Amino acid sequence: MHLKSSETTQLFGMSYYFMEIINLYFKKKMPNKILLSGKKGLGKSTLAYHIINYILSFEEDHKYNINNFNINKENKSYKLIQNHSHPNFYLIDLIDEKKSIDVKQIREMITYTNKSTFNSMPRFILIDNIENLNKSSVNALLKIIEDPGEGVFFILINNNEKKILPTLNSRCLTFKVNFTFVKSINIANDILGRNIFELINPDVINYYVTPGEIIDLINVANEKKINLKEYNLTDLLNLLIDSGYYKKNKLIKNIIINFIELFFLKEYRATSAKNTLLNFYQNYLHKIHDTEKFNLDEESLFLEFKSKLLNG
Repeated sequence: MHLKSSETTQLFGMSYYFMEIINLYFKKKMPNKILLSGKKGLGKSTLAYHIINYILSFEEDHKYNINNFNINKENKSYKLIQNHSHPNFYLIDLIDEKKSIDVKQIREMITYTNKSTFNSMPRFILIDNIENLNKSSVNALLKIIEDPGEGVFFILINNNEKKILPTLNSRCLTFKVNFTFVKSINIANDILGRNIFELINPDVINYYVTPGEIIDLINVANEKKINLKEYNLTDLLNLLIDSGYYKKNKLIKNIIINFIELFFLKEYRATSAKNTLLNFYQNYLHKIHDTEKFNLDEESLFLEFKSKLLNG
């Protein structure tokens, strides 16, 4: 099951955040800059699409079903957003495999906001993965969100709170989204329609896992014909590294990095040489960061982990 935020018509686990923002809107107290911040895979982008559909579909046929937190696929606004042709919606996100959101994307959005609207409905600018804004993009964005104009609302999605510039963060009303481990598991179960532990060995589940990460893992396993019940954490890491599945596949690379962090956590709890392991882990984190920052080859990085620690 591949979940795309713009196409996910059922909202899972986000009713509290949804009602908080919708109530602000109808009290005419919703700020024109909202930041949804939290770990990737929680469903923040899906939440944004549901808020936008609720407001834009309010006087349309097949409007948003607030009782079930569900978008009707027959709704006009939903269809227009799917076709990238809604006059009151504008999306900015990473393009293909680019490492940052280009300043050109921000300037094109500014041109859109300066144009006259064809109706009296609010306009929404959704910017996903804002941690990937570069310096020029942030500076251009700061100018427009300071005074976006009447009826223009920005919803920003952040997947890594540490990377937000204070100048951007301070201008937004921030909703910090997080789930307990049990809630993440229950949401994943609801999405899949079955208990995930019938599909996955508990040894590979991180206590801080998100529903999206669980679904991604299952999708990768189905694609590569991996029986996740048969593999513990060490065996699965060996398989993913040896197979080279991560090459030119950002999703699998991120899964491996998450598994490496889980491996370190389990080892730290079990070992008596905590300082030695912690030093290795901190140095390794720096190498992961440099590999991502400078677009270096991950192969040597993963093989070092395997030789020094995984099978050490």
